[in-house]
Amino acid sequence: MLPARHRLRRSADFTSAVRGPGASRAGGRLLVVHVTVTDARAGLAPRVGFVVSRAVGHAVVRNRTKRRLRASAASRLSGIPAGYDVVVRANPEASAATYQQLDTALGRQLTRVLEKAGTR
Repeated sequence: MLPARHRLRRSADFTSAVRGPGASRAGGRLLVVHVTVTDARAGLAPRVGFVVSRAVGHAVVRNRTKRRLRASAASRLSGIPAGYDVVVRANPEASAATYQQLDTALGRQLTRVLEKAGTR
């Protein structure tokens, strides 16, 4: 489970992470990962949010996909620097993916986008 302090909740935070100044992204067949720096100096915990649209599938499929992504992101929180907001957007192909495939895709895209943002 993703602890409450590590969750993105407000629409403005999602918009800032996806379209704001300094936002970076990396994408693949299953996922697109967006990252932006909020305030690294303040030592804020990294926050993660998920976007799984109806294009992915009906409610059961969308919720299963979100649960898998949430579990994968929770295991990777230690690798995300303080003060970063991450938005994970699932592509329609994610509906047929296993947990292992989603986990691998998230790890790969997260590494790529953090390199683009200059953290690694």
